[in-house]
Amino acid sequence: MSFGYRVLGFGVGASKRADYTAEYLIIAGGGYGGYSLSGCGGGGGAGGTVDTSATLVAETAYAVVIGGANSVSSFNSVTAVAGGNGGASNANGSVGGSGGGGGSAFSSTSGGAGTADQGNAGGGGDGGYGYVHAGGGGGGKGGSGGTASTWQGGAGGSGHNWKSLGTTRAGGGGGGGADHNWVGGYGNPGSGGSGGGGGGDGTHGTAGSGTVNTGSGGGGRHGGGGGSGGSGIVIIRYAGATQATGGTITDAGGYTYHTFTSSGTYTA
Repeated sequence: MSFGYRVLGFGVGASKRADYTAEYLIIAGGGYGGYSLSGCGGGGGAGGTVDTSATLVAETAYAVVIGGANSVSSFNSVTAVAGGNGGASNANGSVGGSGGGGGSAFSSTSGGAGTADQGNAGGGGDGGYGYVHAGGGGGGKGGSGGTASTWQGGAGGSGHNWKSLGTTRAGGGGGGGADHNWVGGYGNPGSGGSGGGGGGDGTHGTAGSGTVNTGSGGGGRHGGGGGSGGSGIVIIRYAGATQATGGTITDAGGYTYHTFTSSGTYTA
């Protein structure tokens, strides 16, 4: 009597893809512009901007958080600090990724400090001339906010052109609202920083808001309600063809880009 035997072969399963290096940009939400009924608010600071790289573990899911106005953004356990808000009457600008500009009514103020390696300080407000006053500009990733002068709100700090790709983001919040002079009328509002910063206002009109998904700051205002900060963004890129999922995927110059304009998941 014979017995048959079946030989079972055990193949080698699919191997895990190799880990790889990715570069990424994280920008938090920009700060709100300040406002004052009796003076002028400072411009909001740009959201903190992180430009770095890391080795990502293949086939691993990473949470991506996109901050709204004055909120943090994060990826791969790295957090960008929210932009500082502009100061109101006689109030200094808030500390943030980039600092908010100082507000002013009847005394001069200081801009808020920026966070090291993420942004710059806001400019000071000017209020040493009785009813003539102006708010300082919010800081941007590319430069500090402008300090206000007698008839001029401070300009917002410049933004950041990541990898010299031609798109600038994280501009300083619109230069603080312009001054108001009961005798001579209204002064000049500060302009928003390059990269999406909202412009200031000095005529009880409307201050500009930071552009969406740039992390730029909002403009300061003479009157009620400053401009809103722009929401943040996360961009991840690596060399070669697509090997990950998540965000809006594009390719250019030998790189694959994953752009997140709202919170989601990046799977390496």
